[in-house]
Amino acid sequence: MATKKDYLTETIKHIDIKEHNVIPLVEAMERMAFSARDLNRAARIFDMMIKDKDTSIILTLAGSIFSAGLKKVVFDLVENNMVDAIVSTGALMVDQDFFEALGFKHYIGSPNVDDNEMRELHIDRIYDTFIDEDELRICDDTTAEIFDSLEPKPYSSRELLWRFGKYLDENGGPKTDDSVIYAAYKNDVPIFVPAFSDCSAGFGIIMHQTKNPQNHVSFDSGKDFLELTQIKLNAKETGIFMIGGGVPKNFTQDIVVAADILQEDAPMHKYAIQITVADVRDGALSSSTLKEASSWGKVETTYEQMVFSEATLALPLIAGYAFHKGSWKEREKREFQKLF
Repeated sequence: MATKKDYLTETIKHIDIKEHNVIPLVEAMERMAFSARDLNRAARIFDMMIKDKDTSIILTLAGSIFSAGLKKVVFDLVENNMVDAIVSTGALMVDQDFFEALGFKHYIGSPNVDDNEMRELHIDRIYDTFIDEDELRICDDTTAEIFDSLEPKPYSSRELLWRFGKYLDENGGPKTDDSVIYAAYKNDVPIFVPAFSDCSAGFGIIMHQTKNPQNHVSFDSGKDFLELTQIKLNAKETGIFMIGGGVPKNFTQDIVVAADILQEDAPMHKYAIQITVADVRDGALSSSTLKEASSWGKVETTYEQMVFSEATLALPLIAGYAFHKGSWKEREKREFQKLF
């Protein structure tokens, strides 16, 4: 009978955009058609965001992209001052980034396995990627340990993820050199996870609150919304770079409306890019076009681009193009974490 070690052998390697100058490839796509031309325009718009001295950039993340090998791309965007705030799913930040920062790995797998056997071996599958469930339980326990150490009160996810970075810092640093949480902690880039219970931190919080039924830490999603809206009010002009859709996408688009409620005539997002494979026809959140968002008063339509592509293909090209263009070298840091 196969053992866990038979399956968890070869680790996922995160692609490094610094090693691949994709400028000639992306520029060649300008004279192609379909998704290639869309991708070229998105890459040029991202570079425009970075060059625009008055624009702050919010990156939104959904889908299982860190386990798929894109973690270092986002790490490089943070480290090189190419994004100013992140809105993400909890799975990406905790179950995948923090998980690897604790020293654990994602493994190359296959969709063609017996998932009942995987369950028996405590191996979790994300399409063609494997994770050790027993290691994930350690990640759950670590989040509970962090919550146990804090003053009992409500916190925004931004406050708690800053403390996850602080935990890594105080415990010898991350076990990897590409932790997004740790890079954001060091560079004062705030991270928001509006649905924070929907990840390993959710298991940690129920352990913490069960142990402390009367006096405990809790998640304040209203504070998340207020804090990200305060960033919009402080930044004025904003650009959004969205990988996938879901809650991070809508949460980030909604801050324009919230800012307008708190301060009349708040500007819509000046720039917007979305990478998605979702079909637009069902009106679902992940696929609602950026032009559609304009009808809600959220996104201007001058510099917006949908890229209908899977993220592992499109993100390294768009991010790599902007990195090698080098406009970030002249960009002023926003350090929005210091607002709070």
